[in-house]
Amino acid sequence: FDFVTKVNYNAYFLCAKYASAKMKLQRLASPDYMSDIIQINSKSGLEGSNKNYAYAGSKFGGIGLTQSFALELAPYGIKVNAICPGNFLDGPLWSDPENGLFVQYLRSGKVPGAKSIDDVRRYYESKVPLGRGCRVEDVMCAIDYIIRQKYETGQAVPVTGGQIMLN
Repeated sequence: FDFVTKVNYNAYFLCAKYASAKMKLQRLASPDYMSDIIQINSKSGLEGSNKNYAYAGSKFGGIGLTQSFALELAPYGIKVNAICPGNFLDGPLWSDPENGLFVQYLRSGKVPGAKSIDDVRRYYESKVPLGRGCRVEDVMCAIDYIIRQKYETGQAVPVTGGQIMLN
């Protein structure tokens, strides 16, 4: 719990705190200058995560920090937003053939009826309306969107293929 919280919450706080101090100075030198702080969060920051309370809690906290920093830093032309990717099913966390989550979930029986890694993968892909896991290029497009917007701050943008939808 402590390690996950220090990485996902405390480290984000410290990075944003010290980076924003420099950004404020840039604004003093150029009054029209706009800056961005973008936290890479997780879909778990928008929705609870079963048996993953430390991670989800730290990510929920990160979104709270994003919103608080957004309010505090807006007068300095600093926009603060979070990107909340879905599962990177093709990345090593999921797909490593020895210890990836697909293998772990198959061995533990987490996915009822799954008899193969492909069954586990299909189960997780079926949870996403667009039918696949998140990719790096999806996150890059979201970052580009946030940077281009001049009137967005304090937002947590889901990049989940529709798995998480905001009201």
